[in-house]
Amino acid sequence: MNQLPLEINSLSKSFGNQKVLEDVSLSVNPGEIFGLIGLNGAGKTTLIKIILGFLSQDKGSAAIFGMDAKQTKARANLSYLPEKFNPSQFLKGGEFLSLSLSYFGKKYDPDLAREKSVALDLDPAVLDHRVGKYSKGMGQKLGLLSALLTDAPLLILDEPMSGLDPKARILLKDNLLEYRKTGKTIFFSSHILADIEEICDRIAILHDNKMVFIGTSDEFKKNYEGKTLERSFLTAIKAA
Repeated sequence: MNQLPLEINSLSKSFGNQKVLEDVSLSVNPGEIFGLIGLNGAGKTTLIKIILGFLSQDKGSAAIFGMDAKQTKARANLSYLPEKFNPSQFLKGGEFLSLSLSYFGKKYDPDLAREKSVALDLDPAVLDHRVGKYSKGMGQKLGLLSALLTDAPLLILDEPMSGLDPKARILLKDNLLEYRKTGKTIFFSSHILADIEEICDRIAILHDNKMVFIGTSDEFKKNYEGKTLERSFLTAIKAA
């Protein structure tokens, strides 16, 4: 695919009199990990919902691989994990994976699922257990496993580190870097700036409904004179 995996142009969204996004633009290049950063309420999830067609923008455009994001077929090339991931409590882990993969025309491979489970520090044995018995962290790993197994050209992950312990976070970062090596693209939001600094090729800072920075972590730290991404972020939102 030669088209940009994701392109947002002059996008705005309000709920009543409350502006949530104002003239937001960004583009994500093929084969990169792109991180979206912002405080709670900055508009990150709203932006993702518009990309996925769950919400309509007031103006501007969103495109996935060159197709209007409002078109159902545009979303055939992406896999999405929401911030609040709640699979059916009555399905077994393997059954959930089989169902989710069927949406992509893929068959469930138990051996591959077990291999990928270990890579995410999820005990493969729990794939035979009902999801209702999972802890929060186990459920999050199942969702991540599902997204990675789709092998979709574009992953969109909303707070993927939520509920993960330090070991699982490290393993997830390794998995995302491996996913990128295959030429695929990852767009994700996170509150954990150290993780974003470690693996993202570029980042975007969304603050007060506007995009205040797009570039590399090093460029951001240089612009805002911080030794870490976290310190630079504090400087940036104070200056905005």
